[in-house]
Amino acid sequence: MQIKYFKDTDTAIIEFTCRPVAETRELSESLYLDVDEDGNPVNLTVEHAAVNARLPNLSYEEFEKASA
Repeated sequence: MQIKYFKDTDTAIIEFTCRPVAETRELSESLYLDVDEDGNPVNLTVEHAAVNARLPNLSYEEFEKASA
């Protein structure tokens, strides 16, 4: 997975995979999901990312499976 932030347009693209995009679905006025031919996510585009996704401030956390 890669996250690309384009400061000049305040756009973030989260790339989940490098499969070809078959369709772009508009989820909201500033959120677009690209899917492959099977409907699996390929990219997520966030317009106005500084406000809508709090970018470029990004953190990453990985959690272990909770024990029972």
